Amino acid sequence: METSIHPFARLEPARVVAAVESLGFWLPGEPFALNSYENRVYLVHDDERRRWVVKFYRPGRWSDAQIQEEHDFLAELEAADVAVAAPWRDEQGVSLHRAEGFRFALYPQLPGQAPELENPAHLFALGEVIGAMHAVGESGRFAHRRTLNLDDMLAEACDGVLSSPWLDQRQRRAYTRVTDSLRSALVDRGWAPERSIRVHGDCHLGNMLGRDEVFGLVDFDDCLMAPAVQDIWMLLTGQEEGEWQMQLSEVIEGYEQHRDFDRSELALIEPLRAFRLIRHSAWLVARWEDPAFPVAFPWLADAGYWDDHIRQLEQQRRVLDAAVSGQA
Repeated sequence: METSIHPFARLEPARVVAAVESLGFWLPGEPFALNSYENRVYLVHDDERRRWVVKFYRPGRWSDAQIQEEHDFLAELEAADVAVAAPWRDEQGVSLHRAEGFRFALYPQLPGQAPELENPAHLFALGEVIGAMHAVGESGRFAHRRTLNLDDMLAEACDGVLSSPWLDQRQRRAYTRVTDSLRSALVDRGWAPERSIRVHGDCHLGNMLGRDEVFGLVDFDDCLMAPAVQDIWMLLTGQEEGEWQMQLSEVIEGYEQHRDFDRSELALIEPLRAFRLIRHSAWLVARWEDPAFPVAFPWLADAGYWDDHIRQLEQQRRVLDAAVSGQA
């Protein structure tokens, strides 16, 4: 019986080099694979010693129009002096390129290291760059990218998990019970679409790089229309109330150098945390046919993982309930 070959399996180094050189560059060395699962991303340098990050988009995930909106948003941000890496464009202004069935883009490397979330100066700087990005983001709207819709996107995620082969009947019942409860709670805590702006969508430490308290944002692959707090809540990692408040204060102070922050959106943090927990497991399930995923996440097929995941979701539901009780 024939085994289907995943498209990314064809991306050997020679193909990566040939794709980049088709744009008029010459690469004297081999590409270096960077840590990325959704797409395939490589670091290359050309004969002028410029360092580039080349991203090959996952086939079938985004339409050309959705990718182009990502690129155009980055160009808009770069023009406003926001610290981002906008894709290179050829003489015709094209930023989305094709080679042997793949779509790819070339970005100048944004050097630096991830920020330290216990460092107040780093938090202020992160708030500042996110605020600058959102000041541009609120000036227009995406026509093709998604709008964060808790009900529809959670239904999609839960259906994907329940269609996988790894949950037994007991786990399916428990997962359905807790996710139905969370979906109901999250929809009740939703927001009006008109409150959404263009955001990065995935502001975790791996997508923030810099040095000397100056940081930039990379990988806008998940950019969408969403509340501003979507790009802030993952920076608030403090376990103690005082530490959490310090982080929030520094981030918001930096943010408001460019744009006012609506503090009523802080009530969305725990719903967004629950949303991410559900979506992450669903993402792993959806990508299992990619040979990189079983190697990187072998525990996904273990019953113990799903028991832990269900307990984590139940705990998050209690957190949501406690937050409501505290506001009553």
